[in-house]
Amino acid sequence: MAFEQIEGRNPVLEALEREARTVRQVLIDEGATIDAKVQRIVDLAKARGAKLQRVPRQQLKALTKGRVHNGVVAMADPLPQFTVQSLIEHAFAQTDSPLLILADEVVYEQNLGAILRTAMGVGAQGLVIPNRRGVGLSPVVGRVSMGGIEEVPVVRAGILSALKRIRKSGFRILGADMGGDAYWDADFTGPVAVVLGGESKGLSDPIRKRCDAVVSVPLLMGLESLNVSVTAGVLLFERVRQMGDSPVVKAEATLKK
Repeated sequence: MAFEQIEGRNPVLEALEREARTVRQVLIDEGATIDAKVQRIVDLAKARGAKLQRVPRQQLKALTKGRVHNGVVAMADPLPQFTVQSLIEHAFAQTDSPLLILADEVVYEQNLGAILRTAMGVGAQGLVIPNRRGVGLSPVVGRVSMGGIEEVPVVRAGILSALKRIRKSGFRILGADMGGDAYWDADFTGPVAVVLGGESKGLSDPIRKRCDAVVSVPLLMGLESLNVSVTAGVLLFERVRQMGDSPVVKAEATLKK
């Protein structure tokens, strides 16, 4: 089995704490100070049976090809693999009103990582990204996602074929693009799939035609659009608000009683 590399203190800690996969080995910079976070990593690695090793910083630099690692790198089993169909089944097994996200041609790793982080924050059941275009689940995506990569199943598949199967399963398809209706007028309740376009292209015409509605975030001062990960945050938390799942919404309801 080919192991996957996890880079950085936070990503390694998230993988150890969430236990979505088995962490096999943890490498720590031999010159690093053992602060509270590193000590937590050490303790969890021992508890999970992972091999611990102190190594020269240059070894970590070579492994990560100069990327940020904060003195910690881990080797782990691959994340659980899903197909579009098994993702749909997994989603409905969790809730009667699942939320899926499809991100077409996101080319910046930081954006995909931020989308995954938000997806985890709203309790989304999965993310679909193209099988040939856009970025995949790189170490940078994992670092930015702050645990989202461990919790939110990701499927690489053709977006159009995925949309066809998702719609047949009872999801409402909401696309996000300039020129769409104001997002607050759309119904985000029930089984919903939110479709995001790439940073520069937006939604392609074939994808727009497969959406039940296209929504946008109205902006002021002549601004045409937001960063795709920011748009994702706005739309996904509108879903939370409409579903009444937000801790803030629940707290307000409690106070009004």
